[in-house]
Amino acid sequence: MRLSGAEWKVMSVVWDRGTASARDVLDVLEAETEWAYTTVKTILARLAGKGALAVEMRGNTSEYQAKVTQEEARQSALLSLADSAFEGSLSPMLHFLANRDSISKKDREELIALLEAKPGRPGRKGGR
Repeated sequence: MRLSGAEWKVMSVVWDRGTASARDVLDVLEAETEWAYTTVKTILARLAGKGALAVEMRGNTSEYQAKVTQEEARQSALLSLADSAFEGSLSPMLHFLANRDSISKKDREELIALLEAKPGRPGRKGGR
């Protein structure tokens, strides 16, 4: 499932709160985004249509709850990026990231520790 930048912002609010109405989302994001209420409603409806959110009516208010976890959404986004920009392999992507000047020493050390601690999982091109 691909999420746009706006959808990630909205999903982050829902993940943080557990359930959220459009008003809840707007209250959190309004200063950062300057979105109108109708914009938030449109994004929530689009996310529900994609299957990312469940909708339940409470009185006159729609309450939204995530149907996908943040980890599932991140995994989908990462694999989609690997498929489109790195020919389906994580190895070139990791090389690209590791060779960036912007990666901190701490991040490099954490990445090395994670790779050493977790055995590879076969199943996708590039050892994923």
